[in-house]
Amino acid sequence: MTSSDATALPDDAKARAAGRVGNSLDPGALPGPSDRPVRIGFACGEFNGGITDRMLTGALDELEAAGCDMASVVVAWVAGAFELPLVARSMAASGQVDAVVALGAVIRGDTGHYDFVAGECASGLQRVQLDTGLPVIFGVLTTDTVDQALVRSLPDETNKGAEAARTAIDTVAVLRGIEGLGGTGRVGFAAGRS
Repeated sequence: MTSSDATALPDDAKARAAGRVGNSLDPGALPGPSDRPVRIGFACGEFNGGITDRMLTGALDELEAAGCDMASVVVAWVAGAFELPLVARSMAASGQVDAVVALGAVIRGDTGHYDFVAGECASGLQRVQLDTGLPVIFGVLTTDTVDQALVRSLPDETNKGAEAARTAIDTVAVLRGIEGLGGTGRVGFAAGRS
């Protein structure tokens, strides 16, 4: 994941770090969702809902490809991005999900509405994540144009909904790996010291 080739994580970065530390938790080396089910909740905004639908489809495809139990997935719809933090908080507090993915699209218009909605949505979701200790993934597009939102929700490897679902799975895996560090030795390391 990167915004340009110049900012991409070098191929050997994780191995180099793992070689220098006691434990290195890499989601790719940790047990996957088929080993211990990952329950994902989606909070989805209806405003610009065609974009949200495209991202949700990409996200659900990603969960299926990763071997997640789709019967445990929860999808909740709300009016728009401003309402996403409240629903995310409810899901996180329910004990029924291991991570929440917020999906929506805020597209800049001719008024200041964009600035208030996008910023408050982002800070609200971050607050939920920090207050509950449960991953809350920001899958809300904040674009200048509809065309930009359409590009970021294409049914391919660039779909930001799929990326958000993968981020949720990986973050849950890392948190579970951290829990497993409690004196049991090395958990989910890719390379490093023995």
